[in-house]
Amino acid sequence: MSLMNRRNFLTLAGGVAGAACVGPNAFAAVRRVEDFEYIFFTDTHLEPELNGVQGCSMAFKKMRGLHADFAIQGGDHVIDTLAVPKAKSLELFHTYDDTQQQLGLKVHHTIGNHDCLGLFEKSGVATTDPLFGKGFFKEHIGPTYYSFDHKGVHFIVMDTVGLTSDRQYEGRVDAAQIAWLEKDLAGVSAMTPVIVTVHIPLVSAINSFEVESTAPHKYNGMTVANSHDVIRHFKGKNVLGVFQGHTHVNERVEYMGIPYMTSGAVCGNWWRGVRLGTPEGYTVVSVKGGKLSTRYETYGFKSVDPNNT
Repeated sequence: MSLMNRRNFLTLAGGVAGAACVGPNAFAAVRRVEDFEYIFFTDTHLEPELNGVQGCSMAFKKMRGLHADFAIQGGDHVIDTLAVPKAKSLELFHTYDDTQQQLGLKVHHTIGNHDCLGLFEKSGVATTDPLFGKGFFKEHIGPTYYSFDHKGVHFIVMDTVGLTSDRQYEGRVDAAQIAWLEKDLAGVSAMTPVIVTVHIPLVSAINSFEVESTAPHKYNGMTVANSHDVIRHFKGKNVLGVFQGHTHVNERVEYMGIPYMTSGAVCGNWWRGVRLGTPEGYTVVSVKGGKLSTRYETYGFKSVDPNNT
């Protein structure tokens, strides 16, 4: 690898192994669930401007003090790779990688829409470039969807970013991934606790409180358009919760007994303060006695150009 060598983005070896070994009966036996905590942090949107690198560093150092078992990054690692030249995207990812080392934890990564390299035509990146779209993520970070197990809990990390033929994106899970999900869950007993992570939310009330946009939208980019195709596979499984990013708002919506929890962003309102009432922060997840609880923590970042909403 020319840019990173997986010392960095430290961490996906466990997730890759989980994805590789899943079979119809791989998790059929009920395993004892041990108590543990982990960190769900999302939408770091690292950038040199607006003290974004310093903000990520502050957040990682505070997370490190929690002594969690591991962390899951919920997508949108850097400010943007959609519309900027390839060299700029690689520079941003390299800076993110260096900054994340301060966390000192194993991190499992989720792909976000802003992690898709050169998707927009104005980036100048050709569609034939092997790093185009999700190519960089797959080559240098890891698979875009996978599963792993920790202390009796089955974790599923999904890719909810659908790339369109006209170089745009929407919230969508393709048929191949849904088939993989069905197979993965078929090997999980009805008693085994399951925790799911996505970037673009499967279930959210964001459209009820977000300021209405007057701009036309060709695609549904705020939530997953075919979420029903995904969540129907949760029926009959012990899904403790679904963790989501993308909206930068701390939110919990319960549907069919499953909490869909969207976390506020590390970058808040894109490093400009509070986003729809949610300050910069991350979510600490506790699994105790087979039950799940969460708390949202801030880390003291102060924007140099606040625009609170």
